[in-house]
Amino acid sequence: MMLYHIVCPTKFRKVVVDRKIDDILKETCIQIQNRYDINFVEVGTDRDHVHFLVQSVPTFLPSRLVQTIKSITTREIFYQLPNLKKEIWGSQFWSDDYYISTVGKHGNEKVIARYVKEQGREKEYQQLLKGQLSFFD
Repeated sequence: MMLYHIVCPTKFRKVVVDRKIDDILKETCIQIQNRYDINFVEVGTDRDHVHFLVQSVPTFLPSRLVQTIKSITTREIFYQLPNLKKEIWGSQFWSDDYYISTVGKHGNEKVIARYVKEQGREKEYQQLLKGQLSFFD
């Protein structure tokens, strides 16, 4: 099992993440977990970016993992909020850039989860999902 910390900023760092998008992201991440070998340990939002703490199998390439998360969440956000395309000037919700880091064998789930939580503006940070490390069956 691999554990990744992923940060995805919105396109142009536009401040668009609100309660509606939080709800869509939460439901979409749950759907992704059900379809792919991906376990969301924690998902939290700031107003212009999202932190994902994700566990996956080592055969799932990190770039493919990010692509899967970004493409499915974008499709679902725009499906449920079609007017958002006008606000962010186009058909991309996420910036092309992202940050991804693996958590080493000496990493501690609680320490990493706290790190993810403390990245943003504390009062604006919203924890969407809180899971735990697990092994896929």
